[in-house]
Amino acid sequence: MTAQYTVDNAPNDTGSLWRPNRDRAKLSQNIVKLICGAFAAVSIVTTLGIVATLVFETISFLQQVPLGQFLTDRRWTPLFASQEFGIFVLVSATVMISTIAILVAMPLGLLAAVCLSEYASPNFRRILKPILEILAGVPTVVYGYFALLTVTPVLQLLLPNLKGFNSISAGLVLGIMITPLVASLSEDAIYSVPQRLRDGAYALGTTKRETVISVVLPAALSGIVSSLILAVSRAVGETMIVTLAAGSNPTLGLNPFVPVMTMTAFIVQVTKGDAVHGSIAYQTLFAVGTTLFLITLVLNAFSFWFVRRFREKYD
Repeated sequence: MTAQYTVDNAPNDTGSLWRPNRDRAKLSQNIVKLICGAFAAVSIVTTLGIVATLVFETISFLQQVPLGQFLTDRRWTPLFASQEFGIFVLVSATVMISTIAILVAMPLGLLAAVCLSEYASPNFRRILKPILEILAGVPTVVYGYFALLTVTPVLQLLLPNLKGFNSISAGLVLGIMITPLVASLSEDAIYSVPQRLRDGAYALGTTKRETVISVVLPAALSGIVSSLILAVSRAVGETMIVTLAAGSNPTLGLNPFVPVMTMTAFIVQVTKGDAVHGSIAYQTLFAVGTTLFLITLVLNAFSFWFVRRFREKYD
């Protein structure tokens, strides 16, 4: 009885050993949470700082230039003696070049994605995908000179009236640049479609082409649209290609054969020192930046809504 009493009332050595380990693990988890939260806070604070800078400077700009004038003027000459501030001159050029780019990147990227995910053998895929992704690593200034010195002269052989700076060459090369983005993201979306959907279509007697068109692509539609919208956002914010190939002539309209000026090209022009710091011409830099930010924000919001609205879920 005495031995039994001694064992029953002995201290729990195992629990006393595990308690410090649990405390250290909990402390480590708290430290990791604190570090991750700090890094997340840095990104949030940085975003808020950028937005605050744009908003405050844009408000100062709109105090001197009415919003109606900013939206309705038909010329953009903030650096000239006769200043006009029609932002749609820059927006029209940006939209035109981005439209040309996405018309190039959408078929090329989508067909490349279908080829990689549905038709290419594993060995061919291992060769083709890295080659495609090399395009994403080429500096944009190289694309810009390629558009100016190679694509434009070739197009001038077909279109003799084509100017040296134009939208069509910039849009074509910009489309080639964003093709890997469309192809990679679309390929991931197509590859994530469950195999049982394909097997079910084959069991009904469909061909591979019919399965891809009628089953696989609709199932991956949300991911494909997201890749296209992300590519459009990338095209809207591109700087070097449009600066080198499209020119710096603010022209209102949708003529792709003449020089134009996009929003990013104007930002480059101002940051070269042509405008005095604090002047109205300098503040147009932030007004254009805010417009560019709002356009990309709307595109990203639409992408987020589309994915949530049309995303397919599989068990």
